[in-house]
Amino acid sequence: MKYNIDKQDQYAVLTLEEENLNSIIAPGLKSDFIIFNQEGIRNLIFDLSQVKFVDSSGLSAILTGHRLWKDGGSFVIAGQLHPMVTKLIEISRLDTILTIVPTLSEAVDYVKMEEIERELKAG
Repeated sequence: MKYNIDKQDQYAVLTLEEENLNSIIAPGLKSDFIIFNQEGIRNLIFDLSQVKFVDSSGLSAILTGHRLWKDGGSFVIAGQLHPMVTKLIEISRLDTILTIVPTLSEAVDYVKMEEIERELKAG
């Protein structure tokens, strides 16, 4: 599995450099999500702009990321999604629970705003 991870202070961007997020890649991705979460990455931006196909295993990996970061952090899917990926996410109704942002810069802004909101609530 090829991907790039860019770790910043408030977030990390994981760019999947694969065309298929499928049963071959998903198990390794889930494991890496768990490791990144345990390393203390508070917010993860998952860039899917290079992905053209996602199967049920891929959706499961995405949901694993969502679950890992839903309490106390943000999990944001970023990038101009391929129409097939968008369609699968919509058919599975995951668009109602996932945060999907069209560009990387908007995803970074979103995460920073979420961090500010959490700090204000913790107050």
